[in-house]
Amino acid sequence: MAADTAGTRDGAGRGTAGARVPRIARSPLVWWRRQSLRFRLTATASAALAVALAVAAYLLVGVLGRALMASTESIAYQRAREVVALADDERLPDPIAVTDGTIVQVVDARGRITHVTAGADRLVPLADPRAPSGDRGRMVDGGPFGIPGPLLVVVLRADEGRTVITARPFKDVADSLTTTVHMLALATPVLLVLLGAATWLIVGRTLRPIAALRRGAAEISGTARARRLPVPEARDEVHELATTLNDMLARLEAAEASQRALVSDAAHELRSPLASIRLQLEVALGHPDGQDWPETAEGVLEDTLRLSRLAEGLLTLARLDERRRPARWEPVELADLVRAMAARYDDAVVTVGRAEQAVVRGDALDLGRVLVNLLDNAVRHAGARVRLDLRASREHAVITVTDDGPGIPEQDRERVFHRFTRLDGARSRDDGGAGLGLAIVRETVRAHGGAVHLEDASPGLRAVVRLPLSPSPE
Repeated sequence: MAADTAGTRDGAGRGTAGARVPRIARSPLVWWRRQSLRFRLTATASAALAVALAVAAYLLVGVLGRALMASTESIAYQRAREVVALADDERLPDPIAVTDGTIVQVVDARGRITHVTAGADRLVPLADPRAPSGDRGRMVDGGPFGIPGPLLVVVLRADEGRTVITARPFKDVADSLTTTVHMLALATPVLLVLLGAATWLIVGRTLRPIAALRRGAAEISGTARARRLPVPEARDEVHELATTLNDMLARLEAAEASQRALVSDAAHELRSPLASIRLQLEVALGHPDGQDWPETAEGVLEDTLRLSRLAEGLLTLARLDERRRPARWEPVELADLVRAMAARYDDAVVTVGRAEQAVVRGDALDLGRVLVNLLDNAVRHAGARVRLDLRASREHAVITVTDDGPGIPEQDRERVFHRFTRLDGARSRDDGGAGLGLAIVRETVRAHGGAVHLEDASPGLRAVVRLPLSPSPE
């Protein structure tokens, strides 16, 4: 290794010999993106204002110069026309009387200057008498004639071969343009600074509600009961943003409360079968000689099945909460599905009434689980018969499951769709449910874009599922 090479770099970007390692130049775009929004808005507005002011100044000077040029040219042409008229009438005085500073020379056919204004040159014409005649002027240098600055010269023809040359000094016009340029060069930066400062203040006041939102968000903790952001009074986009964020926080709080309730209810439901299993095993192990082991195994198996059903229901709800739509999205013929699900039960208990043709889009397995949960619930509480019907309207398929059992009071028909909700008549262990069946039904039907509710069947209870029909291909 050569002696003059730098040592290996350490974490601070310096060589082992202490030499500073030059940093790689950052991209201007990266630097720009790292600046504050207030700075970027102010800089962008200032740059746009600078361009606008520069263009406006350029146009002002150009328009002003052309206007002064046209005005000077018009005066020179007008004076030339007046002198031509006097010359044609043979009333041309010498010297020619002009009060506005216009210089006039009249040249005869032989090229001699015969008439001039006071103080004008009588020997050398200001322009070539043979130059084209017209109202358009041309610029000449006034130095050779003892006149400072340029001259705007107009040439016109008169009778008897005479030529009228008029000239107006252009120095005053040039000085006016120069003064205007100097004033714009001084005033434009000052105006730009003032506008930039005003933009900085206005943007700062505009972004103040966003800073309040940021501070409010920083103050929100995970354990806060009421988590809300300050809403500005102005009915602008920031107000809508704050309102939307508060709605989102409200939904998050509701979801968090639902998750906590689910965990609490799940722990409570798990406690009972686990305690039963533990008690049966402790009694069996404490008195092994007098224990009926097959009976103990049956009891443990029953509680294990309860745990398995509870775990399956919780996993189903978790999947529904996660994806919010069916795992598969395909056409499902409900009439075939209704007959297939009814065939799993005794014909003397479950009968299929009307089963019209109806095609919906979704997951056949999920929809089959909906029918099984409703039929299980109806068979469990029916007196003798359960009727399953499918009707199709113009836009919806309607599935009804009707039993002739005791029914549910009207005030409890919505509550039974909540998770782990069981009414007084269904709380016994022999019922076998964990209060998740109807909750799974509602979440699955919602994922398919439908709705479900309970109504009185007089006698009994009727569960009504409404699903949108699949649009028919054209």
